[in-house]
Amino acid sequence: MNNSELIAVLASILLQASPLMIAVMGETISERAGMINLSLDGTMLLSAMAGFIAAYETGNVWLGFLAAMIVGAFFALIIAFGTINLKQSQVAIGFVLTILGDDLSAFLGQNYTRLPGPTLGRYSVPILRDIPILGDLLFNQNVVFYIAVLLTIFVWWFLNKTQPGLQLRSVGERPEAAFARGVNVNLIRYAYSIAGGALVGFAGAAYSLAIKIGWSEGHTRGIGWIALAIVIFGGWAPIRGAFGAILFGATKTLATVLQSKFPEVSVVAFNAIPWILMIFVLLLVSNEWVEDMILKLPKRFHRPLRKFLRVSPPLALGEEFEKK
Repeated sequence: MNNSELIAVLASILLQASPLMIAVMGETISERAGMINLSLDGTMLLSAMAGFIAAYETGNVWLGFLAAMIVGAFFALIIAFGTINLKQSQVAIGFVLTILGDDLSAFLGQNYTRLPGPTLGRYSVPILRDIPILGDLLFNQNVVFYIAVLLTIFVWWFLNKTQPGLQLRSVGERPEAAFARGVNVNLIRYAYSIAGGALVGFAGAAYSLAIKIGWSEGHTRGIGWIALAIVIFGGWAPIRGAFGAILFGATKTLATVLQSKFPEVSVVAFNAIPWILMIFVLLLVSNEWVEDMILKLPKRFHRPLRKFLRVSPPLALGEEFEKK
């Protein structure tokens, strides 16, 4: 593999990871506020379908993204209302919406299967695109990549450096204490659930309008579950979650490269690589045997490995809040 081929592969990894990064950011802010959105897979499917149809019918790709964000926000609103007002299980509502989104996308999108439509293309950043290697890798990318990077930086800054971000985190960790300080816990949970759902919807449309161009049944099936796994792997932190998305993008690209190199091997075997890796990663960050493994290593590795491998969710994640 020569340099140009290597750069092309690395650029493909970043592009494959971009929509997933956006979905991970959306779910991260939702879960940091204490709300679990398990409808991600159905939301992304329905959003990918709605985004493509809206863009196809209007000829405007941004209206497609807007339609997808509305779908994502609406599904998240259903979860928030069902949980906060109706006192129902977040998990149960999320699973039902996952199935509903999958079936609706197949039914409503059947007449738009594999039709050509508008797409979101590349944008070369002036001056920066001329930097050797990095120019082609980072500054001659699809617009979705730039959005994903800027969003990741913004979410990190917002969560860690702003007062509203501190309030968001307090609602997800200790809602009673946040309420005692005058924070409207349920309003914040509504707001960030809807915002997170809108970002997930945007990610769904990014697949049909920028990554896997067009629409077909099951277009993004499984990606939502991967996003949920990456949020856990990332320890509910934006930067780490973004690296998790890039890791998944690398495995997807690796599967494609290996398939071209070894055509005699079933495509199913290579497509299973990302899923196997995600299962391994989740086992690595969530099991007690990891601690035993760390203790067998030299002491200088204990602290950094514990920090990297041991993650814990927000304390009030999935818990109902009652005003007292």
